[in-house]
Amino acid sequence: MEGLNEQQLEAVTHRDNPLLILAGAGSGKTRVITTRIAYLIDQFGFDPSSILAVTFTNKAAAEMSERVHAMIPDAYGVMIKTFHSFGSWMLRRNAPLLGMKSHFTIYDDDDVISLLKTIFADAPRNELRRYSKDISRAKDDCLTPDDDLHTINPDPDFREIYRSYEKKLREIGNADFGDLISLPVRLLRENEELKKRIQQKFRVILVDEYQDSNGAQFQLLKELSGPDTWLAVVGDDDQSIYRFRGAEVKNILTFGESFLKTKVIKLEENYRSTGNILSIASSVVSNNSGRLGKTLWTRKGEGSKAKVYFTENQISEVQLCGENIIANGNFMSTAILYRTNAQSREFESTFRKMGIPYKLVGTLSFYSREEIKDTVAFLSFLSNTKDEVAFRRIVNKPSRGLGRVSQEKIYRELMSHSGDLLEASAAALKSMKGKGAKGLKEFCDTCNLLIKDLGSVDNLSPFVDRVIRESGLLEFHRAQDEIDHSQKVRNLEELVTAADQYQGGLNGLSEFLELIELDQTVLEQEENDPDRVTLITMHNTKGLEFDRVFITGLEEGLFPRGDDDTDEEEIEEERRLFYVSITRAKKELFFTSTRRRMLYGRTEDRFPSRFLEELPEEFVDTEGEVSSASGEYKPGTRIYHEDYGVGVINKNLFNNGHTVLHAIFESGRTAVLMPEFCAHKIEKLGMEEW
Repeated sequence: MEGLNEQQLEAVTHRDNPLLILAGAGSGKTRVITTRIAYLIDQFGFDPSSILAVTFTNKAAAEMSERVHAMIPDAYGVMIKTFHSFGSWMLRRNAPLLGMKSHFTIYDDDDVISLLKTIFADAPRNELRRYSKDISRAKDDCLTPDDDLHTINPDPDFREIYRSYEKKLREIGNADFGDLISLPVRLLRENEELKKRIQQKFRVILVDEYQDSNGAQFQLLKELSGPDTWLAVVGDDDQSIYRFRGAEVKNILTFGESFLKTKVIKLEENYRSTGNILSIASSVVSNNSGRLGKTLWTRKGEGSKAKVYFTENQISEVQLCGENIIANGNFMSTAILYRTNAQSREFESTFRKMGIPYKLVGTLSFYSREEIKDTVAFLSFLSNTKDEVAFRRIVNKPSRGLGRVSQEKIYRELMSHSGDLLEASAAALKSMKGKGAKGLKEFCDTCNLLIKDLGSVDNLSPFVDRVIRESGLLEFHRAQDEIDHSQKVRNLEELVTAADQYQGGLNGLSEFLELIELDQTVLEQEENDPDRVTLITMHNTKGLEFDRVFITGLEEGLFPRGDDDTDEEEIEEERRLFYVSITRAKKELFFTSTRRRMLYGRTEDRFPSRFLEELPEEFVDTEGEVSSASGEYKPGTRIYHEDYGVGVINKNLFNNGHTVLHAIFESGRTAVLMPEFCAHKIEKLGMEEW
């Protein structure tokens, strides 16, 4: 315990009452929880096998185990597991109580969809994927088909779908991931003798990253904890950023209400960042109402001020970051953070031109992502209808009823049509019927129209936009986004933006496709270089640290996501994500915001993130103009127009050097306005005038 500060020491040596260790970013929480395990064995005499420690990833569990064993070599009896692996351990040992075999198989997401398909054979796979996610969400809240499921899925049919799935799963005797938590809860609730035996076995329970727990995990913890259990949880309410995965920040906020006589110990001394960085982080997160409250501090000194850069557009934003990095070096300890994966595209492209090596963390490179490869394959086929690799990828995606048999008919026609797959498809249509024939005809018609259109466009961007829409890929990947909370549509929008730099026609398309191929080749050659800048989404930075951090894209609608009507709980979670991002920085911190950003092939005026207004002025230096000349006409601004009456600005775009406003008026009319020519006719309205 040498070197522990006063609060860490208090947490390690705490006795029997429930303990909430409120551990700020960089405060040494892992050291505290592992030292507490060792202390309980060494000083209080607990049998290692009576201690259960749970966390959320196998990596964290392995690290915790390694640290404990380094302190107490005889501690191999301590059970250190993830929530799900502990649930599996408990379920296999008590499966007969639920009428199950102990050697059950655990179904992953694809297995769940396949099982649903055996029950609902005619349902589209995307629909089954949606039901799979909803069933998983229900189990994460310990909800059965007999409970109120309205908040999960208001569809009146969902209850019976869930019930049919559960019946089939129980008949087979297997379990899904949700069962690994919900079924142990059921076991403990329905079997008092088992519950008593488990509580006697595990006299000490510790939970790491408690702010990430969901409803079912909270229920499991309640059932495992008896009156004599030494319970301790470690977490940070200000770092709860996984609501979209089912995490419930209220679990940590109400811990003292759920477990009476709770002792709260705050770990506020930070060992990572400078004083100025911590002051910024504490100031920002203090704007949240849903928090227990703590203030980080350090012995490291104040350090340099953070810098806020307002740039003209996303190109100058990326170049500014790149120039700063080149001037100061230290690639390996530098990170570029962004809210959405789509933002990586400009960094990837520009950094390569600037000679800055980089690595992407937590995702594929932009042009390797499924939705991008799908679109690029479609574009490749339009530029060369003999491209069989591209054809095989796109001909039945999204599904057009063209299975293996239908496609074989097309390939048999190839020899007769000099390898042209579009001509072969047209020929194969003569011997086809039903859904496959209809799907192939639509595919051929779409390709022919797009090829004709390619020769008549001046810029490639609107053509790529049309391909994404008319190919069906936009709707296909939008459905994926709704189910998986992914960002595929945003990536498609960014691909349209990338194409804006190329002229229309076959030559422009060929240049664009060539760039993509060269990008991939160079990326493969760079992957073995360890001295690279890290490109990473804000969510993926949790647990990481860097000397220098750039937090980019600080604009309303991008970060925080949403608009003026966004749920306040969502804004608070976005603010916690901002806090997590800030506290990744050890020495230097930068924020960037653009006046204009190209999205989906259109340049739009952007407005600084509300979070920038929360930065304490004494700890930051600002460079660049804060807003554009048209900044007064932010979307949502209420106006009076001499010709149209009272209305509201719906969109603010920048096109060919001009600000273009889209407005909706009370009369139901819409109008496109250019302030530089009609400002004398427009008057902004305050709330009282509205």
